[in-house]
Amino acid sequence: MTDPVEWAGFVLSLAMVYCNIKEIHWGWPLAILSAILYGTVFWNSQLYGEASLQIMFVLTAAWGWQQWLRGTARAPLLTDAAENSSAPSPPKLSVTTLQPSERRVVFIATLLAWPAFSFFLNRYTDSDVAVWDGLVTALSLLGQYLLGRKKIENWWVWLLVNVLTVGLMVAKSLWLTAVLYAIFAVLSYIGLQAWRRNEH
Repeated sequence: MTDPVEWAGFVLSLAMVYCNIKEIHWGWPLAILSAILYGTVFWNSQLYGEASLQIMFVLTAAWGWQQWLRGTARAPLLTDAAENSSAPSPPKLSVTTLQPSERRVVFIATLLAWPAFSFFLNRYTDSDVAVWDGLVTALSLLGQYLLGRKKIENWWVWLLVNVLTVGLMVAKSLWLTAVLYAIFAVLSYIGLQAWRRNEH
């Protein structure tokens, strides 16, 4: 019998992705709620990387919500503290593409995070899918960051995450969640096409 908590997470997650595709900021609080629910489901299935990832999702969703409500096109880390306060305000956050230098940074960061997460899961938990779980965890954090900054590449990352997660959920017999991530994979492609039409 399917866990009712898993069902609730399933429904909230679909609503969240719909909001993300439509650039509706209410997707972020839905992400927080679904992450809390799925954190419980994954922990009980010994998917500790995925469970811990839900905590990060709660934190990054709060940040992403703030970005979509009040963020600007300029990345927070690139803000010049010495900038004259009388200068024009930077444009509001909109759908854009990563610059080549940004792509290198996120690629290297993900490449470093994957073995780090995998080592931690293998060393400190009884996970039997540490490398797989570590990869999904690293890619998911990347996807969440790119989504928060409205970078169109987030959909490519989520497509990969969703395909990998389908296999992970099947391996753990979380069939409803496997179906959810299969739907997510399709929605990732739909989101990519929708955001391409809105790209600036």
